[in-house]
Amino acid sequence: MTTFRTARSYAEDLDAADPLAGFRDRFALDGPPPIYLDGNSLGPLPRVTRARIAEVVGDEWGAGLVRSWHRWIGLPGEAGDLLGEHLIGAAPGQVAVCDSTTVNLYKLACAALDARPGRTVIVTDDDNFPTDRYVLQGIAAQRGCELRMIGTDLDQGVDEAALRDAVDDAVALVSLSHVAYRSGALADMAAITAIAHGAGALALWDLCHSAGAVPVELDASGADLAVGCTYKYLNAGPGAPAFLYVRRDLQPGLRQPVWGWFGQRQQFDMGPAYDPAPGIGQFLTGTPQIIGTAAVQEGARLLGEAGIGRLRAKGVALTGYLIALADEWLAPHGVTVASPRRDERRGSHVTLAHPEAWRISQALIRAGVIGDYRTPDRLRLGPAPAYTRFVDVWDALDILRDIMTDGTYMNATVARPVVT
Repeated sequence: MTTFRTARSYAEDLDAADPLAGFRDRFALDGPPPIYLDGNSLGPLPRVTRARIAEVVGDEWGAGLVRSWHRWIGLPGEAGDLLGEHLIGAAPGQVAVCDSTTVNLYKLACAALDARPGRTVIVTDDDNFPTDRYVLQGIAAQRGCELRMIGTDLDQGVDEAALRDAVDDAVALVSLSHVAYRSGALADMAAITAIAHGAGALALWDLCHSAGAVPVELDASGADLAVGCTYKYLNAGPGAPAFLYVRRDLQPGLRQPVWGWFGQRQQFDMGPAYDPAPGIGQFLTGTPQIIGTAAVQEGARLLGEAGIGRLRAKGVALTGYLIALADEWLAPHGVTVASPRRDERRGSHVTLAHPEAWRISQALIRAGVIGDYRTPDRLRLGPAPAYTRFVDVWDALDILRDIMTDGTYMNATVARPVVT
């Protein structure tokens, strides 16, 4: 494990040697912004995306009008191939940008169940992201299936032994998150996929907290299916369309349940009956969100230029540095690290636990540090490697140390708004 020094000059030295330092200027972080450690919830705006959106709105929509559909029609697959090439380890023709993570999860989970007739069990974990659990609960209720929950340690993530005990020849689908949303625990995709396959089940991965931050190797790991959002580390903006992955050899045998005209073969023939398009196109539904998909393209290109290997190396260094400072400065105040300490088991955010985490999060925001809060008593800090500096981590933890030392966080309200 790397040894870090606690002087601010050490953080400055790390920034001076950072090969990705120049990428910060490519985001709209103008003026004296707050210290932003919430890129794991919403990434900031890339400057190139602002220009691209202006082009799509002003030139393509404004001047081109409906004629621009000739260039827009292929955007879902083109953006998906960029994600596959640069960030999630998928060969062309297996990724499409469309719909939301929730809708895509529903489509792929239903398709997986239909591909395993006679099997009636879905396996997930009790700390999976809420939308994943809710979708799977709904599907199980609709189909009369069993949703089998495995217990997960809130800090350490999915236990492979517990998963192995939970899968048998009744299981059709194992659906898990690659990086746990609460703790940042990173699952071993290849090993867990092998466990699912050993029982004859399909594996469906949620990449929302890993795509763009940690290396993902969908093809190499043997993963069957995957979904993910694009507004976190991919910086495509609030509500930007999600993506889905279907391994090429599975595509002919799967039928997704939402039969929309963008998933239809020869859609402009306006045929009387649904005939699914070949390949990944059959997993589209309605008319794609063009402005958001263009933003996904730009985010993928930007991170592809940075390189997922360099992004991962910096993410490990940033989170390791944050943990080291938390141990030195915050542990005396009852703050504990609620994320895996081993670099290979941790994504790109760190969670700190304290009984007053909610008030602490609000005091931090007032002091100019933006992280977020997650139940039951967790403060999440997400230093995104594309634009976060080591001095940002140092300054944020220094401010947090002051807040804990003087107890001013106790002045924060206990009332929580809708968004935490």
